[in-house]
Parts: sequence; structure tokens; C-alpha cells
Amino acid sequence: MAAKGSTPRTPALSVSARKIKDNVADWHNLMMKWETLNDNGFTTATKIVNIKIAKEFKDRKLEIEYDNIASEPGRLSLDHNVELEECCTELLGIFKNMAKIHQKMEKLCSTTKGICDLETYHHGEHKTPFFHTWPTPYFYEVSVKLLDMYSKELKLKQTIVQEIAHTTDQDLMMVYLSSWLYQPYIEDTNKVLLESMLLETGHRLV
Repeated sequence: MAAKGSTPRTPALSVSARKIKDNVADWHNLMMKWETLNDNGFTTATKIVNIKIAKEFKDRKLEIEYDNIASEPGRLSLDHNVELEECCTELLGIFKNMAKIHQKMEKLCSTTKGICDLETYHHGEHKTPFFHTWPTPYFYEVSVKLLDMYSKELKLKQTIVQEIAHTTDQDLMMVYLSSWLYQPYIEDTNKVLLESMLLETGHRLV
């Protein structure tokens, strides 16, 4: 029994509502982690491009200055190759971590669909909203939209990881860098969708 004069307790959320709310928090955390990895990946990809451009410049210079000394260009190339390989390994590791985040996003989508199907089975299509105004299936629709953006972006990242260290075209390198940084498949609406979910579930206050 509540003590006299105490604040009334907020009604407890149902199991399904609690799971939806937890999923929304997970979406927020995963998207923040993705952005951190994207920033780290851009830094590493920039190093790769700088190494390749510097190597190409120095190799050309050495061809002129040390035309008759075969060992010098070879040694310098070896140093650059070691550094380049380290950066490529680092970028691949970042990509793999992004892929793990994407897998967790897929799981969130799947879990949300399961909750929606369960609620529809028990209560039909016109159940009272869990929180404020959103019908339960709308959480799944938003999750699918977000997942689609990150799925396409992950494929682009994979292409960049595979190609950036092998191309000799500087313009193409710059395109890869710009694409990694600005993430063309992740639209500005992703932040609006996330904030809308956070507001609806009470994670954000109006």
C-alpha cells in the first residue's frame, strides 16, 4: 500500500510494451555506435588514401633520382606496404564491427515483428496504443525503414573496404572517402524516425 501523500505510481507497462521500449533504446545505442565507427573508419580510410598518394609521389621521384639504384625504391615501397596493410586491417575490423551492429538491427526488426504479430493475434488490429498514439505495427514499419538504410550502407562500406587500397585513381579515392563520410544511403529522416520512436516511448520528453 502506498504511503499517504506519496506520488501515484505510473501504471506498469505490459511485457510487450516494455520490450518495444527496450528495442527503441537499443536502436538509439546501435545508431550512436555506428556513427562512432563511421568516424573512426573515415580517419583510417583517409590514412590509406594519404599513404597511397604519398607512395605514388615518392616512387615517381625515386624513379628519376635513383634510376640506377634498385634497392632504394624497393625498401621505401616495403615500408609503405607495411603501413598500408596495417591500415587496411584496421578498416576491415571497423567494417566487421559495423556488420555486427547491422546484425543486431536485423534482430531488433525481427523481435518487433514478433511482438506485433503476437499482439494482433491476441487483440486484433485495433488494439489501444501501448504508449501515446502509435499503433503497434508502426514500430515495425519504422524499424524496417531504418534497417533498409543501414543494409544498403553496409554494402557500400563493403565495396569501399575492398577497393580503396587497390585503386590508383585519386579521383575515385576521393569519391570513396566522401561516400564513407557522408553515408548516402542513410537519409536525414533516420534521425527523425529515431527521435519519433524515442518520444513515443517516453525516452524523450516533449
